Amino acid sequence: MSVDASSVVRAAFAHYRAQDREAALPLYAEDFTFTSPQDDRIDKRAFFARCFPTADRFTEQRLLHVTPADPELVFVHYEYRLTSGERYRNIEAITVHDGLIRDVQVFFGGRV
Repeated sequence: MSVDASSVVRAAFAHYRAQDREAALPLYAEDFTFTSPQDDRIDKRAFFARCFPTADRFTEQRLLHVTPADPELVFVHYEYRLTSGERYRNIEAITVHDGLIRDVQVFFGGRV
């Protein structure tokens, strides 16, 4: 039985917001990579050390669109509000293979 990639992605975002590292870790492949304008293909260990603990910067994060492009690629468009009150929107292209997140590419948007 195949796992729905969108469900995996939604769970990962929920675990991030809850800062539930133990629940999130099994969703990511051992060869996972993360790329953003601030990170160039960092590995799983670096992602969980550097990026995962940042949820306290937000007062809110809403998933606006979780859109499968194909069975393994999901685009996520989300909006977040920083503790300063500023709102931003980003898009992520997330590859899920065999039920595990293999790659995340983040595209920073602008202030809303």
